[in-house]
Amino acid sequence: MNDSTETLQQAPDIKQKETDNPDKTDFRQDYISFRNYNFFYGPTQVLFDVNLDIPERQVTALIGPSGCGKSTLLRNINRMNDLVDGIRHEGELLIDGTSAYDPTVEVISLRKRIGMVFQKSNPFAKSIYENVVYGLRVAGRKKKSSLDEAVETSLRRAALWDEVKDRLGESAFGLSGGQMQRLCIARAIANNPEIILMDEPCSALDPVATGKIEDLIHDLKKEYTIVIVTHNMQQAARVSDQTAFFYLGKLIEYDETEKIFMNPAQKQTEDYVRGRFG
Repeated sequence: MNDSTETLQQAPDIKQKETDNPDKTDFRQDYISFRNYNFFYGPTQVLFDVNLDIPERQVTALIGPSGCGKSTLLRNINRMNDLVDGIRHEGELLIDGTSAYDPTVEVISLRKRIGMVFQKSNPFAKSIYENVVYGLRVAGRKKKSSLDEAVETSLRRAALWDEVKDRLGESAFGLSGGQMQRLCIARAIANNPEIILMDEPCSALDPVATGKIEDLIHDLKKEYTIVIVTHNMQQAARVSDQTAFFYLGKLIEYDETEKIFMNPAQKQTEDYVRGRFG
């Protein structure tokens, strides 16, 4: 690629992030750990020998071109890929020190600890209220006062309460795209998970709605461990504390976000974040 093309896109601006919790010594730096992790869809290997430690109560961004394995890795954290026929893995995935594949681990219980937000907002064909409490009802919670409290708390955490508090009985489909995505985040956190997985949560949103989601991510990391897949380099730079760059199923580089974007160790990483390929 010639020099004139290379200058079209510079590395995203990195703003100095405020430290919400200056003393992070009580945080697990290996809260989610992949150890020599390989993953296969049938005979096709899509992840190769991944070693990655994701810290607690921070935002970790997974970046890389389409098909590089980042969404597959994300969906393995809550074992969502178990629903696909013919999958298998090698190596280890540990969550808070326990193997996610331990035979004693109940997958449903594991998923209760992990909220998931998808690329396209997917509210249920129910009211705003019933969307938030859906998981709680499935878990057997019936007391109205408890459900009411959960709805308000979750919608406040998702920065949506003031916009919908007078229309909780209305269909979720009456919300804007950005509001629906925040509703899905409220639904994800209603069960008080420990981890929130986000797969391209802003790709279908306009800049204003995207900004609200990014502000929300910044607030949520005070309570949750967040892993986000994004193709948007500017977004990764703005919201994440750590960034992992994947290419063709391999983890090429993983470090603090500022270093990944401003002084990467690998030439391949530099070429990607500066828009020279991908």
